[in-house]
Amino acid sequence: MIAAEDSSASDGEGGRTGPVRLLPSAVTVLALCAGLSAVKFGLDGRLGLSLAMIGAAAVLDSLDGRIARMLDATSRMGAELDSLADAISFGVAPALVLYVTLLEGSSGGWVIALIYAVSIVLRLARFNTLIDDDSRPAFAGEYFVGVPAPAGALIALTPLAVQQQWGTGWWSSYYVVATWVVLSALLIVSRIPTLALKSVSVPPRMAAILLVAVGVAGAALITFPFVLLIVLIAMYLAHIPFAIRSKRWVAARPETWEAKPAERRAVRRAARRERPGIVRRRRPARAGRSSARLRLRPPVPRDDR
Repeated sequence: MIAAEDSSASDGEGGRTGPVRLLPSAVTVLALCAGLSAVKFGLDGRLGLSLAMIGAAAVLDSLDGRIARMLDATSRMGAELDSLADAISFGVAPALVLYVTLLEGSSGGWVIALIYAVSIVLRLARFNTLIDDDSRPAFAGEYFVGVPAPAGALIALTPLAVQQQWGTGWWSSYYVVATWVVLSALLIVSRIPTLALKSVSVPPRMAAILLVAVGVAGAALITFPFVLLIVLIAMYLAHIPFAIRSKRWVAARPETWEAKPAERRAVRRAARRERPGIVRRRRPARAGRSSARLRLRPPVPRDDR
């Protein structure tokens, strides 16, 4: 019996054995602890730390899968643990934090919190079923179906970040918060495509700009953390129309399904340049500086004289 249990537990494990195989699950447990700590800090009235714990859980959640693939330590248990941790860290914890801060005292506050928590659980259940769907096209892995759980949690908590930065106002009223949370829940369970981080690549010419942006974000994280969170959420919401357009373009061109995202973008740029009705003006060749200063014409080839 023990041997059978051991063999069944090892089904689906990656190639690694020993303590290294536990590292991704350890990161997942840390994310779970961060989510639960957010509830504790919310009950204590330390709302800044509560938001920070949800953010830390989101960062850890983005790392555990990458670490598992990097170490070849993927396992069925790790996948199930990740889903359960996400349900608590990004479903239960934000719902409780919102209820004890902005929704408490209202008759429908608990209902709004339940709607949000259920939307996260439904989204995670759908995600798990899509993983085993072999009929999906090759490009489907580059997009999420709906807003992923970590982003959905941070979107739902945006009114709390606004309140922490600018105090109580219309943005912290019950009807505004309730409407915002319900809209966040609809985005989470919707079928709107959003870009997966693994499909985003940075061109070499943009590397310096990206490093500067990372430095600015690091400074803002220390001085204006709530403003940084609000800006990041606004940027994420702004990318959704682009993701919808991008997926529609790819879905209509089966010949690009197997191509890498960078190659697909090159094809798209080439098709845009060749589109009829678009005339690109060519700039005339500039004369040399000295010739332009002396008003000299460029030399004519000897055969044309």
